[in-house]
This record gives sequence, C-alpha cells and structure tokens, in this order.
Amino acid sequence: QVQLVESGGGLVQPGGSLRLSCAASGSIFSILVMGWYRQAPGKQRELVATITNGDRTNYADSVQGRFTISRDNAKNTVWLQMNSLKPDDTAVYYCKGATMRRDYWGQGTQVTVSS
Repeated sequence: QVQLVESGGGLVQPGGSLRLSCAASGSIFSILVMGWYRQAPGKQRELVATITNGDRTNYADSVQGRFTISRDNAKNTVWLQMNSLKPDDTAVYYCKGATMRRDYWGQGTQVTVSS
C-alpha cells in the first residue's frame, strides 16, 4: 500500500506562484512514476506533469514552461512549482503514484487563481 498526502494549495492572484507538495509513505519502493493531475469543475481529470524514477519529466502543453515537477527521494516527496498562474489553472490538484499493479491517489488540494 502507498499513501499520498498533498498540501500547498490555496488562493492566488493571476500571475502568482504556488508550490504543491506530495508526501509518500508505505511501499514507496514500488512506485515507478509520480505525477500531478488536476480536475476543474465540470471537466475530466487531466495530466499536469509526471516524473519517473529516472527523473524523466513530462508536462501538459498547457503548463509547459510555467510548471516544474521535481522529487526528493530522501524525503519521499514530490513537488509541483507553479508559476505565472492563470485562472484556467483553477482546479483540484491530485498526486498520483503508479506501480506495476495499480495507481494510488491522494485526496487532492484546491488551487484557485482569481483576482
């Protein structure tokens, strides 16, 4: 089992920044890929960014150049640095850990970009 806990969400003005954290515990050795996803009201959950055990990263086109995903294996934590935030970035952000057997999800953290 893997447990994931997100933090760092909140209200920010357009153009501002936020840093989300995802703390992993449990059978973390089984995790192959960590990722951030988001779901806005009335929309499907979508990929934001992923990072592999080899630190290979992948980003959605909509966040490329503005968001950065990173990890600290010693702290079992993955971060999502979000800069130049736009109102369209408003969503619940979820952390996901993918193993060979199944995916694990955190409870989500709300990010609201509004003036």
